[in-house]
Amino acid sequence: MSTLSLHDVSLRYPPQPGPRPPRDNFVLNSINLKVASDELVAIIGRSGSGKTSLLNLAAGFIAPTSGTIAVDGVPIQGPGAERAVVFQDDALYPWLNAQDNITLPLRLKGVPRVIRQERAQQLLDLVGLGDSGERRIWELSGGMRQRVGIARALAAEPRFLLLDEPLGALDALTRARMQEFLLRVQNRSGAGAILITHSIDEALILASRVLVLSPNPGRLTAEIEAGFSAEILAGAQVERVKATPLFKRLHDGLTSLIHSLPNEEAAA
Repeated sequence: MSTLSLHDVSLRYPPQPGPRPPRDNFVLNSINLKVASDELVAIIGRSGSGKTSLLNLAAGFIAPTSGTIAVDGVPIQGPGAERAVVFQDDALYPWLNAQDNITLPLRLKGVPRVIRQERAQQLLDLVGLGDSGERRIWELSGGMRQRVGIARALAAEPRFLLLDEPLGALDALTRARMQEFLLRVQNRSGAGAILITHSIDEALILASRVLVLSPNPGRLTAEIEAGFSAEILAGAQVERVKATPLFKRLHDGLTSLIHSLPNEEAAA
């Protein structure tokens, strides 16, 4: 089992030049987090609490001001194939079809064409698009495009998925359908996951643990154990899970906690 760990991670951005006195851009403070490859951890918090900055640190897109980030005890030095990122915008290449978008990471690694095509078909089947490999990106709906984006992230068999509000751009009905899809695909892939989301419902449905990030600077202030994802994977209907007293109690508790934090707008 692999572990992605952040130990005493803090982040400060350099002061912006200008006529005003420089302001300390202290974004994240002393973040300690471990995510195993058999779990999905959700991070929620208000706008400006540093959620995306935390994900960018885990991805290796930016370096921490202090602290260490490691996979299985080995400090990361930048982006790596063991950590795949899925963005809110599907970030697909419109001049490529679905299959070629999925195989692009393998092509860049020099994987032979036949093996790339076999892997792409496996992933298309996994995400429920087995007959859509030849379709152009502009022929796909928003939900289908996001499925292709997730399949591309899984192409290199990462140990961890870093999900930056991957369903945030979808309409409400599509998003509801995609939540269970994302849960099942992540579970079948064997990859651990960090999910950034503004939705308390989504966090409770998908995650085994929900972490609350408080702003100014961002710091982890609460951790909620949530077992609803296991129930859904075992066959429970999402709407029935959301109607249970325990789900409502945890949802209300998280809502109250986030509203009690100072400044900014609360999570949806």
